Amino acid sequence: MAAPAQEVIRIATFAAPLSRDGPGLLLRDILSGADAQVRATQGIVDAISPDVLLLTDMDHDLGLAALEAFNDGLARPFDHHFAPPGNTGLATGLDMDGDGRRGEPRDAQGYGRFRGDGGLALLTRFPVVVDDVRDFSDLAWPDLPGAVLPQTEAGPFPSARAQAAGRLSSTSHWVVPLRIGGGDALTLLAYSATPPVFDGPEDRNGLRNRDELRLWARLLAGDLGPVPEPPLVLLGNTNLDPADGDGFRAAMARMLDHPLLQDPEPASAGGAANPSPGHSGDPALDTADWDEAGPGNLRVSYVLPSRDLTVTGAGVFWPAPGSPQADLLGAAGRAAGPHRLVWVDVRR
Repeated sequence: MAAPAQEVIRIATFAAPLSRDGPGLLLRDILSGADAQVRATQGIVDAISPDVLLLTDMDHDLGLAALEAFNDGLARPFDHHFAPPGNTGLATGLDMDGDGRRGEPRDAQGYGRFRGDGGLALLTRFPVVVDDVRDFSDLAWPDLPGAVLPQTEAGPFPSARAQAAGRLSSTSHWVVPLRIGGGDALTLLAYSATPPVFDGPEDRNGLRNRDELRLWARLLAGDLGPVPEPPLVLLGNTNLDPADGDGFRAAMARMLDHPLLQDPEPASAGGAANPSPGHSGDPALDTADWDEAGPGNLRVSYVLPSRDLTVTGAGVFWPAPGSPQADLLGAAGRAAGPHRLVWVDVRR
């Protein structure tokens, strides 16, 4: 599909609940036509109708059968997809979390009960310039300039061998150019980061989460090869709020202030109506509806265009209770999981 240079392009990211307990189960659920989470997710995508959609928690299979079946079930299927295998469930043969055991989900390069558990998938109405894609998913964590790896009094955690073998990316880090017509390209910087929790005092996941975000800062600084040419959009689930929750929040705040990027601050009436007690961030910007006994509502999914793009609209799909489309979230508000779809409209 070709797009005039001035056409508005809607770009979205969604950490929809499209992972299951084993390989093949997601495809089964999609093909059944009766899975409530799948139907809710498809309904939300239909309601927003993005031109580019990054799914950040979708099981990967070798033939991309689940992705194609999901796409076929949309009111307006996408024309193109991109979903190479990432690091989730990729076995290392090592004890990566320091519990003395091997072969468990946290011992993979990225948490996963099986290869491809909860990976990235890109759906787009524009063709992917495959020959120009850059994939940083296999970058070793120690090879990131300025990397900070976990240490204990005993030394590198969990071991020097594990650190040397460990990849930085817990899911994937992609640089994906799209051909948007008229010879123009729009480049996506797409990823999903590990949550900065579920570890110990060594803070392995917190440090990794920060460095997964820092990879983009180092790329944009020219430390990891050629700097991607604008226009570009950084998008995905950082699992990091700039004001509340766990993790190195200042790292997220710095990225939101990056001189090459802009923050459209997508907002929702539903988030504004559900502030978490004790939080300092604007609840209208929250993108995840977690229990108050846990982290509460946080802003963790982002679409950040480069400053040369004009933002014409932005939002978080979180309708206020009782408003049109609120039924898509279900009675408890989590028919499509705790995460909300985030979208931004841009043009050159």
